[in-house]
Amino acid sequence: MARSKDQQARRTQLSQAAQRALLRKGLEGLRLRDVAEEAGVTPAAVLYYYDDLDQLMQETYQQAIERFGTERESLADAFDDARDQLRSCIASGVAAGPEDELPRLLFEYWPRSLRDPRAAALDSSLTERQVSAYNGILVLGRAQGHFSLTTPPRVIAACLVAMEDGFQMDILAGRRTRPEVISALYSYVHAVTGCDLTADEQGSGLHADRP
Repeated sequence: MARSKDQQARRTQLSQAAQRALLRKGLEGLRLRDVAEEAGVTPAAVLYYYDDLDQLMQETYQQAIERFGTERESLADAFDDARDQLRSCIASGVAAGPEDELPRLLFEYWPRSLRDPRAAALDSSLTERQVSAYNGILVLGRAQGHFSLTTPPRVIAACLVAMEDGFQMDILAGRRTRPEVISALYSYVHAVTGCDLTADEQGSGLHADRP
């Protein structure tokens, strides 16, 4: 049992080192020795736990997806009012700025999904998880009488996720700010639900300039 815990701790350490190395080098320039140096071990030590760098990065990406999805869902679930849930979901899905590590990590790995079926499957699971979260909030808001949907909720949810992804790239590249993106998403929500999320934002405790 102790050996199993030690091995899991070492894998966690290597995954964290892989994240740091990826953010520093980028996926295309990343080498096994970069991760090993970041972790303070030899490349052979990394290969004791993983078949190759691809396997390590696949696991690292999967962990990042789980963290992103879980944090986002738990923050929204803290509210009963669908309007607050929607504000929370938007706020937690938009990067704080170019140096926001978790969104950067997800986008650094994303190009791999264009040619790697395993990476594509993980990316699809992330998208579906976010769409499902938004869909649930929109359905709840309609039931609570806050949203008058002009389009099926799942279509709106998919559009919100697609808009987030596009705007996220702008934030990470320094072309847009977080408040600008949240304002744009709020405008879209207003157009398709009739709900102005800025109307009582002060009372909700959620603000566009907060990460």
